[in-house]
Amino acid sequence: MRYIRSDRTDPYYNLALEEYLFKYLEDDIFMLWQNNRTIVIGNYQNTLEEISYSYVKENDIHVVRRMTGGGAVYHDLGNINFTFITKESESGNLDFAYFTKAVLKTLEEYGIRAEFSGRNDLTIEGKKFSGNAQYRKAGRILHHGTILFDSDLEAVVKA
Repeated sequence: MRYIRSDRTDPYYNLALEEYLFKYLEDDIFMLWQNNRTIVIGNYQNTLEEISYSYVKENDIHVVRRMTGGGAVYHDLGNINFTFITKESESGNLDFAYFTKAVLKTLEEYGIRAEFSGRNDLTIEGKKFSGNAQYRKAGRILHHGTILFDSDLEAVVKA
């Protein structure tokens, strides 16, 4: 598996890089990245229904759309994003638990007991700290998620 760490915090660059890697590289990839203050909209969402437009504009928060479905998420330098890109499993099913196992195992090594919950969340003591989404095409699968560790929660709510 090839490891890629993006030191850029530009959400347009990072999401374009993720899409490029998915479409044009055949290698299995693990990528870590962060964005400046950004709302990332799921592929099938209505942007204006998901954001507080006036707050976003006044506070210079980026708004970008990703290729995966799911809900809107807030990124800032208080969260880290991870991406797995691999060949599709033989079952062809979107398997969120499979990809989040590595995240859970790493957190456990640091003494943090987290669990997979619901369809695509990771929680600690019942509190969500990670949302995940997937995209599948042409025998490849992209799985990405967030790890919230020190985000501006007031901005999350207001944005």
